[in-house]
Amino acid sequence: MKTRLVLLLSVALTTVFAQETKTFTVSQNPLFTHRFTADPAALVHDDVFYLYAGEDSGDGKWYNMPNWVVFSSTDMKNWTEHPTPLKVTDFTWAKDNSAWAAQVIERNGKFYWYITTEHASIHGKAIGVAVSDSPTGPFKDAIGKALITNDMTTEYTKISWDDIDPTVWIDDDGQAYLFWGNTQCYYVKLKENMIEMEGEIKPVKLKNFTEAPWIHKRGDWFYLSYASEFPEKIRYAMSKSIHGPWEDKGILNEIAGNSNTNHQSIVEYKGDWYFVYHNGGVNTDGGSFHRSVCIDYLFYNRDKSLKRIQMTTEGVDKIK
Repeated sequence: MKTRLVLLLSVALTTVFAQETKTFTVSQNPLFTHRFTADPAALVHDDVFYLYAGEDSGDGKWYNMPNWVVFSSTDMKNWTEHPTPLKVTDFTWAKDNSAWAAQVIERNGKFYWYITTEHASIHGKAIGVAVSDSPTGPFKDAIGKALITNDMTTEYTKISWDDIDPTVWIDDDGQAYLFWGNTQCYYVKLKENMIEMEGEIKPVKLKNFTEAPWIHKRGDWFYLSYASEFPEKIRYAMSKSIHGPWEDKGILNEIAGNSNTNHQSIVEYKGDWYFVYHNGGVNTDGGSFHRSVCIDYLFYNRDKSLKRIQMTTEGVDKIK
């Protein structure tokens, strides 16, 4: 009995330690080298830069992703890693280790995390939503079922993985929109409660769209960036309306030669614009299934278009 108690205590202490908040300093790209992180999504809230990602694990032969992770910073150099905020197993309707691309957004004091994972009973990938009172969680399933399932979009494509990579934008008038897709980009209005769709799902016409849509806005212009072709580059389009039409503006970020996928988020923070993405650049251990998050600056041309991203190993400067 004594041996069993010691063992249980050891396991408990290990679990607590694994959930401790850790702080460390980043000196270059990729940002984090102690674990593999992919599909980054950034959120700025109360002057804090939050970075959410899926965790690549396993033997590096496929996308083995059991959970999502969250980091935060106030100066882009000193980062805090928070306890694991959300796992695939937190969704009773999900299966497999498929913590694919996701995004967190705040509304009315709550934080909504739109995620991609494999559905257990409806064939194909699905989009769910979790909720928390804190940007670092813990998060819980907001509706107890998937928000979007593969059978909702068969009108546009017959593949089972087109309902992935959700991103949400809340426009100036308060209307929220959900964008997502693979091979076909979709969007739909969300109700103010952020957990129900309002109206019909509509296709978005984009050149060479593969996946990973992301919306940002500067001035009067909307920017829709996305992964294009395969291996993936990041392409983008511009519009004066969230409903389009979207004018193709070409390549924004080139192929990261050590990763077949390319996934981005774009946010403004303390006066600078940041381009957050992943590559496979952690020594010889990285690759298409062991990816790592990076951050570089985003710049605009005089005509409001975007300058092509310069991927660096130095990363961004510390904010003073």
